[in-house]
Amino acid sequence: MTHATPIRRDARTGLLPMALSLADAGVPVLPLRAGKGPFGNCPACVGNACGGRPNMKTPGPCACPRPCHAWAAATTDRAVIASPSWADAWERAGAVGYHPGGAGLTVVDLDDADAVTWARKHLPATRTVPTTRGEHWIYRGAMTSRNAVRPGVDIKSTMAYARYLGPGAGTMADLPDAVRALVAKPTVARPTPAVFGVPVPAGGGECRHRSPVFLERGIAMAEQRITEARSAVHATVYRTFLAVLSTHGRCGCLTDAHVDRLFAAAQCRGESLRHCADAWANARTALGV
Repeated sequence: MTHATPIRRDARTGLLPMALSLADAGVPVLPLRAGKGPFGNCPACVGNACGGRPNMKTPGPCACPRPCHAWAAATTDRAVIASPSWADAWERAGAVGYHPGGAGLTVVDLDDADAVTWARKHLPATRTVPTTRGEHWIYRGAMTSRNAVRPGVDIKSTMAYARYLGPGAGTMADLPDAVRALVAKPTVARPTPAVFGVPVPAGGGECRHRSPVFLERGIAMAEQRITEARSAVHATVYRTFLAVLSTHGRCGCLTDAHVDRLFAAAQCRGESLRHCADAWANARTALGV
């Protein structure tokens, strides 16, 4: 991506040679489906049965030779990219994707004309790539990824993928503080589940939710439901918070550590801390807890 020689796709070259050229330039690549999404996990890795981390905090969460685990499959290894294990994916692919953070880059994805106008007023000029509805602004430097940092603006860097749409135009600038500030966590009053009253169970026995196994299983299932969401993430987060609170919200079992885990899972799917806090508060209000 940082080579001076443009890398272009045409009917003669196809996706695989383009991917190899990007890999040679130090850009980790992966095949994307025609709908621009990554290929799903293979049967051996579905549901992270392989042991891969559901939230994919580190690249290469398992040793699967196929392009599994979305962005974490991105690689610069030519032998892997051109291997028989990836051949079927390339034949069915609609585009080449890349992991910007793995290449030391950040993509500011401007999804419409209004977002582009905003960027031209507030962000320093850098390399730009036209997209279907807007532009990708590419900066040198990696940072935390976050969707919907403002209307029509997504940040794609670490733990994210972007579609390769050509070399772009202009000189790539260093990642500015103005972009980093877009994902800065706002100061939000955190929910305090510990204030829930702990009812005395009938017969004086201990609340069953205090069983470490019962509670841990419930929180783990909630984390998995959120991290596996592929659409309607905000609605999934709210419904999951609602389910957790309906089971554990009235007995005092939840702690700040449990809430932090749920919020972290939601933020890995692009939710902001403010959205998490709002969803939690709304779920509590709906249940009257």
